[in-house]
Amino acid sequence: MKIIKDFFRQESASGLLLIAATILALLLSNSLLSSVYQSILHLPVEIRVGSLHLDKSLYHWVNDGLMAVFFLLIGLEVKMEMLEGHLSSMRQIALPGIAALGGMLVPAAIYLLFNAGHPIAVNGWAIPTATDIAFALAILSLLGSRVPASIKVFLMALAIMDDLGAIVIIALFYTTELSTLSISVAGVSLLALILLNVFGVAKKAAYFIIGMILWVSVLKSGVHATLAGVALAFTIPLYAQDEDGKAFSPLKEIAHGLHFWVAYFILPMFAFVNAGVNVTQISFGQMFTSVPLGIVLGLFIGKQLGVFGFSWVAIKLKLAARPEGSSWRQLYGVSVLTGIGFTMSLFIVSLAFKDDQMFQYTDKLAILLGSFLSACVGYFVLKSAR
Repeated sequence: MKIIKDFFRQESASGLLLIAATILALLLSNSLLSSVYQSILHLPVEIRVGSLHLDKSLYHWVNDGLMAVFFLLIGLEVKMEMLEGHLSSMRQIALPGIAALGGMLVPAAIYLLFNAGHPIAVNGWAIPTATDIAFALAILSLLGSRVPASIKVFLMALAIMDDLGAIVIIALFYTTELSTLSISVAGVSLLALILLNVFGVAKKAAYFIIGMILWVSVLKSGVHATLAGVALAFTIPLYAQDEDGKAFSPLKEIAHGLHFWVAYFILPMFAFVNAGVNVTQISFGQMFTSVPLGIVLGLFIGKQLGVFGFSWVAIKLKLAARPEGSSWRQLYGVSVLTGIGFTMSLFIVSLAFKDDQMFQYTDKLAILLGSFLSACVGYFVLKSAR
C-alpha cells in the first residue's frame, strides 16, 4: 500500500510541475522572448563515437531520447502490474481494460468523423486517444478524501492500459521506412536482453549497456526510439538473486530510481519543449477547422463517452464490478478526467505530423483546450459527487 501512496504522491506533484512548465512555455512563446524560446528548442546537441554520429536538436533529443526513458518506466510499471499488481487477474483487469478500449475507440472515431477525407490530417486519429496520468492524478489530489481510493486505483489501471495501447499504436501505425541493418542490430540486442533474463543475470548495468545499443539501433531503424525503452523494460527481471544469494527486485529498484527523474525532470522538460504554442498567430476561425475540432471533441467528449459508456455496459452485463465504494457520478467524473491527454497526445502529434507548423499549431492548442476542459469539468463533477 505504501508503494501505491508514494506513486500517487509523486505523480500528483509531477502534474503540478507539468502545469508550471506548460505555462512557462506558453508565456515565452507569446512574448518578446519567443525567438529565444525557439532558439532553445533548435539548439544542436551532437554525440560522436567513432563512426557513430547522432546530431539532433534539443527538441528531438527530448522527444526521442528522454521520452525513451519515460516509456522504459511505463514498461516497467505495466510489467509489474501484470505480474503482481492491479492487472494480474482477469477480475482486476476487466473494468479498466474495457474502459480503456472505449476510451481509445470513441475518440478515434470522433476524430475520423471530421478528418477521414483529409490524406494528411487522418494520420492524427490517435491524438485524442491518450490519457495523461500525471495531470489526472494531480486533479484527483486536489479533491483529497472526496474521491475513494478505488476510483484512484481504477484511473491508474486504466491509464496503464491506455499507455499500453499507445505503445501498440506507435509500433503499428507510426513507423517509417525501416533500415534492415539497424533492425538486425536491434533484434540481436533484444535477443541478448532476453537471454540475460532467461539465465537469471541480476546485474542492472548489463541490461542498461545492451539497452543503450538497442536504443541507438532502434533510433536509426525507422521504428520510433521510445519503443526501445518498452522492450528493455519487459526483459528486466522482477526478482533475482545478488552475488550473496539474497533475493531482490531489479525491476522495482529501477522503477523506483526512475520515478523521480521522470516526474520532476523528463515530463516537465517534454511539456516545456512541446507546449509552446504562439496563440497570437492562431485566429478564432482556425480552431473550427477539422483537425482542432476532432482533437478537442475527441478528448473532451469522446474520452468520457468511451470510458463511461463502455464501463456502464460492462457493469450492467456483469462483466466487471463498479469500483468499491464509488457512485456512478464519481465514475463519470473520473471518465471526464481521462480526457486530459496532454503529454501522450502531444507526443503522438509529433509522430503524426512531422512538420510542427503543418496546421499552424492549432493541433497543439486543441490538445491544451481539450485537456483543460476535461480537467475543469471532471474536477467539478467529482467535487459535487457523493
